[in-house]
Amino acid sequence: MDWLGRIAKLRQWTSGGTRAPHKPLLLLHALGRFQQDADSELRYSAVEKDLQSLLTEYGPPNRTTPAYPFHHLVSDGVWEVRTDHGHGSPGTGVRVLRETGATGRLAPELRTALRGEPELLGRMARLLLDLHFPPSLHSELCEAVGLELEPAETGHLVPARRQRDRRMRELVLTAYEYRCAFCGYDGRIGTVPVGLEAAHVRWWAFDGPDDVDNGLCLCSLHHKLFDKGVLGVDDGHRILVSQHFVGHSPAAREHVVALAGRPLIGPQPGAHPVAADHRAWHTSQVFHGTPRPATAA
Repeated sequence: MDWLGRIAKLRQWTSGGTRAPHKPLLLLHALGRFQQDADSELRYSAVEKDLQSLLTEYGPPNRTTPAYPFHHLVSDGVWEVRTDHGHGSPGTGVRVLRETGATGRLAPELRTALRGEPELLGRMARLLLDLHFPPSLHSELCEAVGLELEPAETGHLVPARRQRDRRMRELVLTAYEYRCAFCGYDGRIGTVPVGLEAAHVRWWAFDGPDDVDNGLCLCSLHHKLFDKGVLGVDDGHRILVSQHFVGHSPAAREHVVALAGRPLIGPQPGAHPVAADHRAWHTSQVFHGTPRPATAA
């Protein structure tokens, strides 16, 4: 059985690059539980809160429910659901899943394969991460679902139809003159930049190209906040800060809240700025909530 192939082809609703990571998040959670206890089952009423937290933090901005993947993942052949009445999911309704004592777990054949090939779990988890989330979120997502993975290269797990362009980082950092586009940070050790990264505006996992007009040079902090939807970029190439972000310390105010409405730093003349369609994708699929008003100078 080609389990990696099944994971790569999960049926997901999609339209125009819309994110729908419901099934991948449930699978990552289930793999984490399997790693801790191979015989465990996930009772919907017990894990609903945890699954909702994952969807809220790592899913798209629109409201959603964990009942959807709990039911629909069965059709992909990697998941099974039982209730107090027997085998089979009772539907997608939150109430019916609770009232029937619905429990879910990885399909029997998959559990057997994972027991017989221990490295398969890590390969499946890394494939899910590579296909649905940017690298900046992988470590904390594993921590959130209780997965412990050995360090490994993940590029070979991504379907061969696309390969990352290793030149992108240098091209983007050069375009922004090795300065964070949000705060201007430009740290180096000798001649080597440290803490600067090339961020995809439209995520690579969602067909974002490895082009300068889909990139921003960001410091590590602002890259993480950009990928978490705390920060964004508007049509005027000014910084958006989500009203959902809360930080009362002087550091939080200075490094995040005070960015609201500031123009991006760069790119240098002759380099392509972030393309409008990539900005629009990030605003609709990643940025959370309403932007804060621009702060006074």
